[in-house]
Amino acid sequence: MTVRMAGEAALICAWVVALCASLAVLFIGEVLGQMPCLLCWYQRAFMFPLAIILGLGLWWRDTRIGRYGVVLSLGGGAIALWHVGLYAGIIPEPIQPCTATGPSCTDDNQVIVGVPIPLLSLLGFALTAILSALSLKDPGHEP
Repeated sequence: MTVRMAGEAALICAWVVALCASLAVLFIGEVLGQMPCLLCWYQRAFMFPLAIILGLGLWWRDTRIGRYGVVLSLGGGAIALWHVGLYAGIIPEPIQPCTATGPSCTDDNQVIVGVPIPLLSLLGFALTAILSALSLKDPGHEP
């Protein structure tokens, strides 16, 4: 496998992760009827464009699109990391975005295969960042 093909494969994988994450949160919200908390909304603001931008980059065969994937993934990942810290109680916060009276991702029904949704989000952003960065390792890549 050539380096160019490996870069394209990494970009395809990054797009699949972003697309699956976007479809999963739409399913949770629209089909299951579970409202996202404030931090979940902020993370969606980074994940939804990832699926679109990476998909368009693949369609147009733009070898540089991975850099946008890295930036969006780092932004969403930072919010997800903060969310995981709040969820785990590592970061003390007087005003929690997830409350018992409003939308909450701290309930037992917000755990998928034993993993809380904020942690899944962090893993999704980390994976798209790594794969997007790997797609840029093409030696023929233009700066």
